Amino acid sequence: MSLAIWHVAKIIVASALLLIVVVPAAAQEFFKGKTVVVVVGTAAGGGFDTYSRMMGRHLGKHLPGNPSIVVQNMPGAGQLIAANHLYNRSAPDGLTIGHFSGSVIFRHVMGDKSAMFDGKKFGWLGTPAPERHTCVVTESTGVKTLAEWSASKRPLKFGSLGPGNSTSAWPHLLKATLGVPLSVIEGFKGTSDVRLAAEAGEVDAACWGWDSIKVTWAKGIQSGFVRPLIQTTLEPHPDLPNVPVAIQQAKSKEAQALLRLGAQAYGPASIAYSLPPGVPKDRLQILQSAFMATMKDPDFLAEAKKSNLAVSPIDGPTIEQTVAELYRAEPKLLERFREVIELSLPQR
Repeated sequence: MSLAIWHVAKIIVASALLLIVVVPAAAQEFFKGKTVVVVVGTAAGGGFDTYSRMMGRHLGKHLPGNPSIVVQNMPGAGQLIAANHLYNRSAPDGLTIGHFSGSVIFRHVMGDKSAMFDGKKFGWLGTPAPERHTCVVTESTGVKTLAEWSASKRPLKFGSLGPGNSTSAWPHLLKATLGVPLSVIEGFKGTSDVRLAAEAGEVDAACWGWDSIKVTWAKGIQSGFVRPLIQTTLEPHPDLPNVPVAIQQAKSKEAQALLRLGAQAYGPASIAYSLPPGVPKDRLQILQSAFMATMKDPDFLAEAKKSNLAVSPIDGPTIEQTVAELYRAEPKLLERFREVIELSLPQR
């Protein structure tokens, strides 16, 4: 190696080492003494809230400067209020993290003007586990099987967080693809409110992630008050090998395509954590690394196991790719999907 090339190589190595030292130091200076707020799009007591509060107890120690982590609930409009707030009103400094359903992003994909954001521009930290949706029914309905539901003369009343949300979309999709009788009661602020309404006899059923249901509604499952009726995943959950899977019951190609798109839209990114657009790339990467380190933290995992919460993390870049794929969905299929879930778009 010539002397000139050797000097150039030394400069490159020194520059690289300088970057390695400077970036973490700057990040430590930024996060030290600060508070990171996790904005949760549902009311307290539900699965999203439970995951966020548990994560908040461990995330800070994996961030340089060990900032405090607090959780703020911002329910309403099927989690749309929180998503719009994060995108439009939160400073892009890495001190605000959003936690709302990926179904909110899908509303923008379908052209919903009340979704005032571009899902491709959020920064994604990752998800503790992909959502594996299951529809459950209360024992007071007398319905125990899919066949009994199909033959029922009384439509089951499903509790929902709002139009376009997965809690609303899945019942509508099941009605359109399998012909089961149901109605959807919109407007609950969180799944905890849906549970209370079911226990009061105001609604009969609901659809959201089984890994959340089995924790937050554990007493209902153990007592037999709550029964899993049908799964909306592409494959059965390991806990539910004998519960029918909707796509396996669908007869037409259109029905199968609608259910497959639903699984993509409401599965991997359903409980992902995100940042507002414009957060500096190095700070985004630090937060992504801290999130994944939290998912492997022995204390976090021990708490998750004690709480019976699933931890099967997907990293931020993978969630980013999943969201980008939704934006490439076939327009005709999207239009039909929108018709089925009865999502009315605001007039232009």
